[in-house]
Amino acid sequence: MTDERPSKTQRKKDVAALQALGERLVELSAAQLATVPLPEGLRAAVLEAQRIRSREGRRRQLQYIGRLMREADPAPIRARLAAWDGQSRAATAAHHRVERWRLRLLDDDAALTEFAREHPREDLQRLRACVREARKERTAGGEPRHFRALFRLIREADPGADAAADASAEADPATDAPPSL
Repeated sequence: MTDERPSKTQRKKDVAALQALGERLVELSAAQLATVPLPEGLRAAVLEAQRIRSREGRRRQLQYIGRLMREADPAPIRARLAAWDGQSRAATAAHHRVERWRLRLLDDDAALTEFAREHPREDLQRLRACVREARKERTAGGEPRHFRALFRLIREADPGADAAADASAEADPATDAPPSL
């Protein structure tokens, strides 16, 4: 007669994982929390934990959230958080790619030719003028208006950057940035 129940160690690990998931919920903003499918009692407990400043009170509230998490289905919660993580990574990678292009365009004249080869439909005259003005700003130390405009031009030319920015905006409608978890 074999016992098919999980071991006590495994049950403790499962409970700790649910409590960690609950802690992650407490770190979300109100707008993000509103999009996560939670039972009403769990949502109220998470909102209460966000208000608590006392270390011991917060610890007890997190344990309570962990207990409530055992009664909730964690799969949709994990799926929502995983989607945000993936979109956040994609948006960060796209941002870094655009930033690398901007720095290359400012430092190397040959980079403009390479950019034109990779993005043949872009207005090169406008891009060249923006690069020239951004270089002037950098040497003069003025307001970086063209430096920012160059970033926007490159981002518009890179379809991956626009898709990542759109995905992150859909993930967190309260801000233009990807959710911080």
